[in-house]
Amino acid sequence: MDSPDSPDRVYHDGMRCLQDRFDTRRLADRLDEKLGRTTFTAEDREFIESRPLFFLATCDAHGRPDCSYKGGDPGFVRITAANELAFPSFDGNGMFRSMGNLLANPWVGMLFIDFERPRRLRVNGQASMRDDDPLLEQFVGAQLLVRVRAAQIFPNCPRYIHRMGLVEASPYVPRPDCTPPVPAWKRFDAFRDVLSKDDPARRETDP
Repeated sequence: MDSPDSPDRVYHDGMRCLQDRFDTRRLADRLDEKLGRTTFTAEDREFIESRPLFFLATCDAHGRPDCSYKGGDPGFVRITAANELAFPSFDGNGMFRSMGNLLANPWVGMLFIDFERPRRLRVNGQASMRDDDPLLEQFVGAQLLVRVRAAQIFPNCPRYIHRMGLVEASPYVPRPDCTPPVPAWKRFDAFRDVLSKDDPARRETDP
């Protein structure tokens, strides 16, 4: 099996096997030749920085996958270098599944989608995260700052994307001069006694 750092890292043996079975190897190579890249274009930047959400795929040290939805106001994902982007990790449910995976396996897959004008873009690469990154202070409510060095950037055909519109932005997204509401589940008796000492919900549950 090809390693992620092999010359043919775009397509590993499993992908090649199916490409050959269905006679799409030449098409796959042409798509990578014409569309694949390792640095962001101006169009990529505009698209990514306009997205209010993306999907993040991570794996643990044993290769077991996890997929997470990440949401924020447009601009919460930023292109920070020719081949790098950054995004904040906000307060979640305390499991740290995605961020924990990054400590065990830095490889990630990111999928950006426009549901209103169907379009999608994939970014695969290696991630690192810090709680003292200089960029962190620019994101209200962020606990960590993740930077992803892109190894593959490529658009996908949008034909199977269902056209949908944004109904309402989440009130839970951290914003300047605005305190997000406490999630209802943190008020449940089953969880109130195990909230972290600095969880805002404690102000509502502590006597």
